[in-house]
Amino acid sequence: MKDLLEKYDIPAPRYTSYPTVPYWEADQLSETDWMKQVIGAFNRDNRMSLYLHLPFCEKLCTYCGCNKHITRNHAVESPYIQAVLAEWRLYLDQLPGRPVLSELHLGGGTPTFFQPENLRHLLEAIFATADIAPDREFSFEAHPASTTREHLQVLYDLGFRRISIGVQDVDEEILRVINRFQTVEEVRFVTQTAREIGYESVNFDLVYGLPLQKQQHVVKTIDLVRELMPDRIAFYSYAHVPWLKNGQRAFDENDLPDAVSKRALYETGKKLLEDHGYHDVGMDHFSLEKDALFQSAQSGSLHRNFMGYTPVFTPLTIGLGASAIGDTFGAFAQNVKTVAEYQSAIAAGHLPLLRGHFLTGEDRKIRQHILNLMCRYHTNWLPDDPTDVILARLAEPAADGLVELLPSGVRVTEQGKGFLRNICLAFDARYWQKQPSGLVFSRSV
Repeated sequence: MKDLLEKYDIPAPRYTSYPTVPYWEADQLSETDWMKQVIGAFNRDNRMSLYLHLPFCEKLCTYCGCNKHITRNHAVESPYIQAVLAEWRLYLDQLPGRPVLSELHLGGGTPTFFQPENLRHLLEAIFATADIAPDREFSFEAHPASTTREHLQVLYDLGFRRISIGVQDVDEEILRVINRFQTVEEVRFVTQTAREIGYESVNFDLVYGLPLQKQQHVVKTIDLVRELMPDRIAFYSYAHVPWLKNGQRAFDENDLPDAVSKRALYETGKKLLEDHGYHDVGMDHFSLEKDALFQSAQSGSLHRNFMGYTPVFTPLTIGLGASAIGDTFGAFAQNVKTVAEYQSAIAAGHLPLLRGHFLTGEDRKIRQHILNLMCRYHTNWLPDDPTDVILARLAEPAADGLVELLPSGVRVTEQGKGFLRNICLAFDARYWQKQPSGLVFSRSV
C-alpha cells in the first residue's frame, strides 16, 4: 500500500464539477447567455435546487478552504439578506413560471452566524414565491458553537429536516491549531436537540490529515460518533492549498502527516465507522442503512453536485450569494466572490456573475462518466468514447488493482475506492490537453 500511496499522491481535482473550475472557458459570462441556459433547463423541468451562500464567520478556521468573510459585526446580516432576495427576484423576473424547490441548502461561511429571525425572513420571502416539492430535501450547515435551539426550531418549522454539523475533530489541541473553538458538549447539544425537535438526518463533518492529528485523535473522534450515532458522516481529506487560502499558512507544514500516515488515519476511521454500522456511499461519505443517502446509493439514484452527495437530482441549480455556483447541466456560472462586489452588482440591478462554462458534447459525456464513478463506482462506455486513450491511462491503475477494465466499461475495486480522484483523472480530457503548470489542485491522498 505504501508504494501505491507514494505513486498516486499527486495533485488532482476533487471533481465537484466537470469541467473543473480551473478549466472553465467563459471568463466573462453575460447575463443573457446564462439566463438562456437557466430558462431552457426550467422549461424542461421546473423543479430546482437552490444553494444559498451565507459567507460570514466570526473567526477564521485556518484549515478551511471555503469562501468566507470574517467579521463580528452582525449588522452585516440584514443588508446581505436583502441582496440575496434581490438576486432571487432577478431570476424570478425572467423565469417563465413558478419554480418548485426540491432541494435547498444553506452553506457558508457559517449559516448560523445569522440570527434565527433573519434566517426566517430570508426563507419565508423565498418560499412565498415558489412551490415546495413534497419530497424536498432542505439542509443547512451548523457550527456547534453558534447554533442555538432557536436556530434549530426556526429552520425545522420552515421545513428543514437535515443538519450538517461541523465537528472536524474533538481534540482541543488540534482545534486550537486550526483556530476552531467549540466543545464536545456543544456538539452533543446540537445533535441531541436536533433529534428532539424532529430532524430526520444528522450529518457530522469530520476531517483527517489535520496538523498534529494522530491515530488516537481519530479514534477519540469516532468514539463521539459511536455515542451520538449521526445518520451520515462526511469524512473529508484535509486539502492543503495555502497558495489559495492564506489562512492555511498559519501552521507549520511539518505538522501535517505524510501521505502514508494520512491514509492510515482514513483507514482507521473507515474501519471504526464500518464497525459501528456505517456504509461507504461515495468518496469520503458514510451512512447508516436507515438514511436516504444509503438508500439512494443502493437504488442507483445517488447524485453529487457542488453541495455534496444528495439523494435528490434536479437538472437546474441556482446559486444565490457571494461565490455561489449555479448549474443547468449545460452550463455553470459562479458569482463574484467578495461581499462588497456582490452587493454592488445587485444594487446596480445585475446578476453578479464572475465566470462560467458552457459544456460541449464531450464535456457532458465525461461529466456523466465521472458522476457514475463518484456515485456508483462504475461507468459504461458511451458511443464515440475515446476508449483507447482512456484505457491507456487506466492500464497502470488496472495493473495495481484499482480498477477492472471490462468490455462494457470500468469498475472501481474495493482498493480503488481510496484512489477515486486518480481514476476519474483518466477520463478528464481537459486536464490532459492542458496540464497545470503551477499549484492548482490539492494532493489526492
